[in-house]
Amino acid sequence: MKSSSKASKNARKRDIESSKVLTDEEMEQANVLQTKAQEAKMKLVPERKIKNRARFVQLIQENILYLRDIKYLTTAEKNFLMDIVPNVEFSSNCIVDDCSKVNSLPLTQSDLAQVLGKKKQNVNPIIKSLIDKGVLARSESGLEDNNVRAYALFVNPHIMFSGDKDHVNSTLKAMFRKTPKVLEKLPIKLF
Repeated sequence: MKSSSKASKNARKRDIESSKVLTDEEMEQANVLQTKAQEAKMKLVPERKIKNRARFVQLIQENILYLRDIKYLTTAEKNFLMDIVPNVEFSSNCIVDDCSKVNSLPLTQSDLAQVLGKKKQNVNPIIKSLIDKGVLARSESGLEDNNVRAYALFVNPHIMFSGDKDHVNSTLKAMFRKTPKVLEKLPIKLF
């Protein structure tokens, strides 16, 4: 019994040794460099490997708390925002038909109502209110084969963002640079 336990420990030790990326000497050099970098208030960061491709939307807790405390959003508006989460495109924050597609299409207000399983006349006032409050923005969309003026909707990244919060798209920044006074008091700003 002791010999199988010892063999198991030796096997694990060999696995650990064989999985080393750096030799002991290289590891010592890396530690010296890391110490020097830390003393200079710098960081040595290894290359990041994408481990998880899960799509996500981030809510900025302090900003949501602020909006809740001042009762800025109606229950219908909060529900709408939660309902659109699966359609907020990574990096652009545009409300699209399918976030997993490479060439996703912006949803019109009619399309959005249909996706949400709601009547257009119930969704349109909520969208208008959220645009007026600076939570959503609307930009003209160039849909092909469509003579009707179509608009793409975008979510304010200070409230909800799908992407790297340290690299907000410059077009999105421009859309939400000017906001209602209430939103100027948000505790956390991404830009």
